[in-house]
Amino acid sequence: MGGALHAAAGIATAVAAIELIPRSQDRIETWMLALAIIIGAVGSAGIAKATRGIRAHMGSTTGRATTWGAYAAVGVDLFTDGLMTGGGGAVAQELGLLLALSQVVGNLPGGFAIAADFRSAKIARGSRWRAFALYPFLPVIGAFIGYVVLADAGEILTGFVLALFAGLLLTATIEDIVPEADQPKAKRRISSPAFALGFAALLLTSAYLG
Repeated sequence: MGGALHAAAGIATAVAAIELIPRSQDRIETWMLALAIIIGAVGSAGIAKATRGIRAHMGSTTGRATTWGAYAAVGVDLFTDGLMTGGGGAVAQELGLLLALSQVVGNLPGGFAIAADFRSAKIARGSRWRAFALYPFLPVIGAFIGYVVLADAGEILTGFVLALFAGLLLTATIEDIVPEADQPKAKRRISSPAFALGFAALLLTSAYLG
């Protein structure tokens, strides 16, 4: 699992470095790009704080509430991922596809963890299925909103939002995915090549899609 998460971190880093930031540089001044990345990083920290707050609030009650708190936190992440994917797709179809790829890979571990939490909390199967049925709609709604915002946007707004997405993605990768990837204590000879392979895979995919 540690190696897979390091690969996911490599993919996400590559999306920001190879796709988002260069496309933003083509549209806005460097100072504005830097400002947007910082704002994106702050936004990522705010989202992380909100999801931790949900978990902590629910965790102070009952065991099942803790599980539902984690479920809600993942839902917030999925909606945010949808915003980035839809916004990227409005700029270029291949960018939306690459963002979607990075988000799917990055969210798989969280999805498996929530499924395990629901089973361990002995939540009825019907309730589990109804809860999980909502998940696919959250990124779709987010993607629709992101697409509408950037579909007819000017160059400055588009460049600023792309840099904002880069800040969100880079911060979430460094602060969330990498620490989670290190928890299984994967050996360096596995984790480092996995990160590089993820980055290289996205680089090649970007080159051939472009």
